[in-house]
Amino acid sequence: MSASRAELFAFLDAHGVAHATLEHAAVFRVGEAAPALEALPGGHSKNLFLEDHRGALWLISALQSTRIDLKALPAVIGSGRLSFGKPARLEEALGVAPGSVTALALINDSARRVGFILDKALGDADPVNFHPLENTATTSLSQAGFRAFLAALGVEPVIVDFAGLTSPYP
Repeated sequence: MSASRAELFAFLDAHGVAHATLEHAAVFRVGEAAPALEALPGGHSKNLFLEDHRGALWLISALQSTRIDLKALPAVIGSGRLSFGKPARLEEALGVAPGSVTALALINDSARRVGFILDKALGDADPVNFHPLENTATTSLSQAGFRAFLAALGVEPVIVDFAGLTSPYP
C-alpha cells in the first residue's frame, strides 16, 4: 500500500525533517508550474522513472534545467539500455502516477528495488523542491533534511554529474 501525502509528512516529522508545502494547480511537465513556484527558492526538480532492458528500475532526480543523456548514463551506473518505465511499473514500484514522479516516492519502495540517481547539481542545491506524492503541490526541504529522509529510508543515492556526462554515441 502506498503512503498518502499525510503519511509522508508524518514520516518527515518523525525524522525531524522540516518541510513546507505550496499548493498549486496540477502540473505534468517541468516548467508548467513556473509562475506558481517563483516564490519558492532553491532547486526545483525533475524526476524520471526508468527501467533497463534487464528489468532494473531507476529513479533520477535532477535540477529541472539539467540535460539528462540516457545514452551515456548506463556506462556510469552499470545498467542496461534505459527507457522510460511503464505507468503500471511506476505505480507498483513507487506508488505514484505519471506526472507525480518524485524522490519522495522512495518512501513507497520498501523492497528497495529502485536505484536512486541524484543529479550533482540538485544535490548541491539548498533547499530542494519535490512533489509530495502528487502533482498538485510542491514541498521544500533543506538539502540536509532531504539527505536525512534518504538515510531514514536506507537509500544511498548514486551521485551523477550530468553536466560532465557525454554520450559516446551520436
